[in-house]
Amino acid sequence: MLLQELKNQANKLPVNDRLELVRSIIDSIQEIPSSKPTRTQAINRMKGLLKTSQPSPTDAEVESMLEQHRMEKYL
Repeated sequence: MLLQELKNQANKLPVNDRLELVRSIIDSIQEIPSSKPTRTQAINRMKGLLKTSQPSPTDAEVESMLEQHRMEKYL
């Protein structure tokens, strides 16, 4: 049955039956487990990917890396 046909059939139902249909649809949606990870879970996993045993580079080291990259790119 196509969605439009279903809508047409639902509109022909008495109000109480339509309300029961809506409740049934909502209940069926709420029973579906969400497979999408929450945003917090995703952020925590990404943080774990960024961890290393090496110390963070200093500002001077970062500036040197950027300068080296610019020289390679533009020269």
